[in-house]
Parts: sequence; C-alpha cells; structure tokens
Amino acid sequence: MSPAVYTLYGFAVFFMIFWVCLWIVHVLALICGRWKLHRKPPQVANSYEIPLPGVSILKPLMGIDPNLFNNLETFFTLDYPTYEILFCVEDESDPVLMLVRKLMENYSNIDTRLFIGGCRVGVNPKINNMHPAYEAAKHELILISDSGIRMKEDTLLDMVGYMTDKVGLVHQLPFTCDRGGFAAAYEKIYFGTVQSRMYLAADVLRINCHTGMSALIRKSALEEAGGLKAFGVYLAEDFFYAKALTERGWKITVSSQPALQNSGHCEMHTFQARLRRWAKLRVAMLPTTILLEPLSECLILGACASWSAALLFEWDSLVFYLVHILMWFMLDWTMLCIVQNSPLPLNKLEFMCGWILSEMTRPYLFIQAVLDPLIQWRSRVYKLKWGGLAEEVKAKVKY
Repeated sequence: MSPAVYTLYGFAVFFMIFWVCLWIVHVLALICGRWKLHRKPPQVANSYEIPLPGVSILKPLMGIDPNLFNNLETFFTLDYPTYEILFCVEDESDPVLMLVRKLMENYSNIDTRLFIGGCRVGVNPKINNMHPAYEAAKHELILISDSGIRMKEDTLLDMVGYMTDKVGLVHQLPFTCDRGGFAAAYEKIYFGTVQSRMYLAADVLRINCHTGMSALIRKSALEEAGGLKAFGVYLAEDFFYAKALTERGWKITVSSQPALQNSGHCEMHTFQARLRRWAKLRVAMLPTTILLEPLSECLILGACASWSAALLFEWDSLVFYLVHILMWFMLDWTMLCIVQNSPLPLNKLEFMCGWILSEMTRPYLFIQAVLDPLIQWRSRVYKLKWGGLAEEVKAKVKY
C-alpha cells in the first residue's frame, strides 16, 4: 500500500479508538452519577457526634437578578451549626446593597458581614471583589458561591461531609433549577448531559474539570499555593487553583448534590455567550482543546467513526451513524434523569428538540469562540494569552 493509504487507515484507526474512548466516558459518567449523586456521604451520618468545622461563605455580587433575593435567602436557612456569610460588592452604588442589607436585617441571628469596594490584586474582577472577605474569613473552610446559586438546607452539610483529611477542594456538579421556557430547558439539557458527562467522568479519572460556581476550599491548602490573590492573573481562576491543589497532593472531589443555578434571566443568546466564553478559556488553558473538543461532539464524532467503520470493517456508514446518534441520545436522556433525580420539567419530545439544537449549535459556537480571542465579562473586555493568563483591554464602563 502507498503512504497515502497507510495515512488514511491511520486516521480511521484513530477515529475509531477515540470513538470507543468517548463511549467509555459515557459509561463512567453514568456509573459515577448512579453511585455518587444524591447520596449522603458516610461522614454526614456521624456529623452530630463529631463537631463540624465552621465555614465562611463568600458571595461575590454585582447587580440585581429577579431571583437573587430568594437565592440568597437560602444561605440564611442552611441546616449547619457554624457558618458566616461574607457578601462582597465592588461598587458602593450597586443596588444589590439594599437587598443584602434587608436580608441581614431579617436574619440578624446569622453571622453576616458586608465588604464593599474589593481590592485589586489582579485582572480577575471576581477575585478582586472577594479578596478582602477572604482575608477576613474566620473559618478554615471557604465556600465560594456565585450569586445565582440556590441552596438546599442540607447542601453545606453534604459538601463538608466530603472534606476528609486528604481533600482540599469539594465542588458541586453544575446544574440548574426547574424554570419555565425553552431557554431554561436548553440550559438544563446542556448541564445535565454534556457538562455532567465530562464532569463526572473527570471525577472518576481524577482529571481537573473544576468550575468554581460552588466550591468548598480548605484555606490552609490554598495558602500553600499563595492564597486567593495568586490566581488573580487568570480569568479561569477555578481551574488553576484546583490544579495548584492537586499538584501539591491534595484531592478534589464532587459532592453528591448538584449546584442549582437559578438565574432569573434565562435567554438563549446570553447562555450561548457563556458557552463561547467558556470555550475561549478552555482553548487558552489547554490548546489541544482546539482539536479534541470538536471531535468529541456527537455529530462530528459520529461522522468520523462512521467513515472509519466503513473503511476498516466495510459496515454501512449511514446505519452506523444513525445508531450512534440514537444511542448517544438515549444515554444523554438517562444522564439527565440521573442528575435531575426527580420528574423532569420537560417531556421526551421537548428534550429531543433541545438536544438536537444543542448538538447542532455547539460546534458553531466553538468556531466563533476560536475566531474571536476577546472575552467580555459584564462590562469589561479581556484578552487571553496561552496558558490562561489574561489582560484587561477595556476597563469597566460606567453607566
């Protein structure tokens, strides 16, 4: 055979191996989801016999969301003996301050403090906003929680239960609350399928796939890596402090309860903007993402594997492709049901429409992300460098 034919067969073998590996990821995620999600860890059962450690909750806030008051209120009603809530607001004219002060007044029995103004330690606005509160935190365990997160009464107890001696970081699987509308269903499908699959498989394989929307961190472990301020040079600070902890021998793990995002603003274009921003961050942090991520998409991977099957085994490529899509669809439905752990707010027809739209648009959104290197985060614009470092190219706009 000629070198060109050898090359062709080489690509076919690569695609087939990669296809098999992705199905292994599917299976690992399903097993991990069944085994770990929505279960109490063993430590929680004995938590009342051993004093539980105190927790400092950092809540960086900016602006008012329709669901913000109810989301924040869930942090005041946690079933946990010792914790404090540290609200972080960058701008003293932010209307969110009135809402925070109202909650502090309503729940005066909860240890709560308000930090205004932040402290510039890098380009990352979230870290700048949180840093004074982080420095003033009373407790060893730090929970960093985004403004859109809604907590159950036992969520903090669940997370602390996974914070064993060798664990430095406990994080929640990103998911969403049940909300009305197709955009909300689109979000739930993404987080309950693509995101959950990679997140849970990464937990089994001990791969850093951490997102910082709800993460419990051992402060002493973070201080070993230079403290929170050391990661102010990155926009994806969550990935890099998780990486720093694992490099120092600390384990990271997923808790049993997913993080319930409950933003009151739920629109297709805003969520797709988030997907593009996350893709830009992944490409900057891990350049191999440019090649491997598009290939891991159902439709693209199926096409490549169908061609490989026809070349290597003389199978019907169309039948192979259709079976591939059907099996992927069924496993994604199963994955979503596992993560939801309750009746879904959408039927299989709605799921099919949202799933098809999600699968068809993600490659296009990824291409958009690669072609545009700038990241807009609220009113700021940043440029990413290889390795994940960021520089601000447009400062905050005053309205």
